[in-house]
Amino acid sequence: MFPVRTWAARTSAALLSTALLSTALVSTTLVTTAAALPVDRPAASPSPTPYQGWNTYYGLGGDFGTEEVLDVADFLVSSGLADAGYDIVWLDGGWQADVPRGVDGRLQGDPERFPDGMAALADAIHDRGLRAGIYTDAGPYIPGTCGLGSGDHYQTDADTFAEWGYDAVKVDFLCGITADLDPQEAFTAFAEALRNNSSGRDMIFNLCNPVTSPDWGDYPEEQQSTWSWTYAPDIAESWRTYTDVGFVGQIQFKDVLRNFDANARHPESAGPGHFSDPDYLGPELGMSTEEFRTQMTLWTIAAAPLVIASDPRVLKQESLDILLDDDVLAIDQDRLGLQGTRIGAAGTTETWAKPLADGSVAVALLNRGDRPAEVSTTARDLGLRGRSFSVLDTWTDSRTQSAGTIRAAVPAHGAALLRVTPSRADGVPRLVAAPPTFTAVGADDVAPTTDLLAAAGDRLTTEVTLHNDGSTPVRRPAVVLDAPEGWAVTPSGRAPREVRPGGSATFTFTVDVPAGAETGGYDLTATASFGGGSSSSAHRGGSHGNASISTTPPSRVTIAPGAPGGAGVVLSQHPWVSASSGWMEPTVDQSVGGGSPLTVAGTVHPTGIGVATPSQVRYYLGGACTRLTGGVGIDDVVGTVGPEGGTATFDVVGDGATLWSSGTVERGAEVTFDVDVTGVRDLSLRVGDAGDGGYNDRADWLSLTAACA
Repeated sequence: MFPVRTWAARTSAALLSTALLSTALVSTTLVTTAAALPVDRPAASPSPTPYQGWNTYYGLGGDFGTEEVLDVADFLVSSGLADAGYDIVWLDGGWQADVPRGVDGRLQGDPERFPDGMAALADAIHDRGLRAGIYTDAGPYIPGTCGLGSGDHYQTDADTFAEWGYDAVKVDFLCGITADLDPQEAFTAFAEALRNNSSGRDMIFNLCNPVTSPDWGDYPEEQQSTWSWTYAPDIAESWRTYTDVGFVGQIQFKDVLRNFDANARHPESAGPGHFSDPDYLGPELGMSTEEFRTQMTLWTIAAAPLVIASDPRVLKQESLDILLDDDVLAIDQDRLGLQGTRIGAAGTTETWAKPLADGSVAVALLNRGDRPAEVSTTARDLGLRGRSFSVLDTWTDSRTQSAGTIRAAVPAHGAALLRVTPSRADGVPRLVAAPPTFTAVGADDVAPTTDLLAAAGDRLTTEVTLHNDGSTPVRRPAVVLDAPEGWAVTPSGRAPREVRPGGSATFTFTVDVPAGAETGGYDLTATASFGGGSSSSAHRGGSHGNASISTTPPSRVTIAPGAPGGAGVVLSQHPWVSASSGWMEPTVDQSVGGGSPLTVAGTVHPTGIGVATPSQVRYYLGGACTRLTGGVGIDDVVGTVGPEGGTATFDVVGDGATLWSSGTVERGAEVTFDVDVTGVRDLSLRVGDAGDGGYNDRADWLSLTAACA
């Protein structure tokens, strides 16, 4: 079992599990009628749509008080977030006194941080036109495990929260799991107490069981968050579907995907007034803007509650714009209340769809990968019938017309969010340019890629494919390739005069990288446009010029450090192109996390790389090397941490092809390899978690030696 957790520490160990969960959803055609709604569910919530708000936990931790909470409340109002629906100011753990229950048996707030009391704070929040939320735990208070607990006091605490004027209650299960309670019994009893509170007050019940296996240890299925769907829809407005999506101050994209996948397992359990909860929104807590936009897209397609985790007062305008986008919020808040499902197979690129009350379908085209990609589906697969469809891109506000193919060029870690509606065939044709692909001239073994590893002075060939998904011709199409300053771009061949409906055209360029180009990543973007169209579509509506332009997400060319040279190159001491580790950063000649010498099965290795799973370390060999030798293993330091985890898989990959695989490597054994890397330009050293999560996986690449010209 994992060590005891406090509410503030939560479980960072739970976040070390990085393998994406399969959603257990099958390819399906969506049903857009009310018959798809769950039946015989009580309308417990005053609102049939997912609630919105802000919570203190991730952004402020446990040290907050009246002044800071009300300052955030004022910002919600002044920024427009409250008007957009983010109207719950929700206190998480930390509001309670050091001794959380007074001599009268009632919970009490910290007297220094909340000098006027918790009821006065709720009143002040209400005075700003907002709702107030508060936090407790379903278990008995156990010092050192949780900050407070309502065990044996359910009715007293429900009456207290109602008397104070709170509108929502988050009920955790930290002390609950420590006390070995049955979560269904505990949460059902708490829900009954809330419904029967002495003030008769309506209060939202957020059921928050974060316990998951193996992240938290070995727990019966019935005690885990992934079991809540079987009973929570009858008693709560929302229920957590997996462990925390991050911890104080940090939410990462890999864990957003993990929680989204777990949340997607049982869409049939959600509906108006009761919703699956994948946890909070995390702008600027460790994700890029693109990654946060993707989280907002996925939470919206899932009809999830939208609760801001960050301190909204310090967010950049681009983050606020994502939170405030009215077309996106309209999808999340759609009155049909259906949770979206995946259409087709799971993979690096996926299609997710959600039927809406007006007969349209919201579509998320998701790219989990590290490179931009073209993602597509069809109106028929979405359950729509007709010959023409209006496609609203909610993030760009462009509206185009499609004959049935629904397609977008999606950035790495990105997602397009489209609203597709049957319409007349009289709109601007939907023009989609695929991300540019690159091939190094003269390197026949390098497949086209959108993440090319090149050297200064290389010549590249580039292709951009243009699709006309509309029902009218696109005349005089043009593509412009934007490259960094000093790079020479030369079009090759002749541009077509027309792209017919449903057709495609490919534009080719030669790109010369300057001989003095510095090491690093360089983005190239293609912009496609057309100068004509059918008389029925070219000028109707007056916005043809803007809608006829399609700009791809940037494709990256990475200029690598010089290739290694010499008969016995110590690869760990040669500069890498990029390196990642499941937690912390890869370390050279030391084990990850502690700075100890690389030690496997009692043998110390003076050189190598220490990582946590999953990991990828990438080197440019430039075709100059012939052999790579070394060893792999689990560092002996795992023995000082605990018995959990400590397995990994190792792969040597050259130009996209696997050259060597270790299989599952366990503690106490070194596995050696001798790999032919003749002609390899792009070498990747990859480490996986062997299927048991990333907790305590401290993996070592040992004595890496390359034989090069």
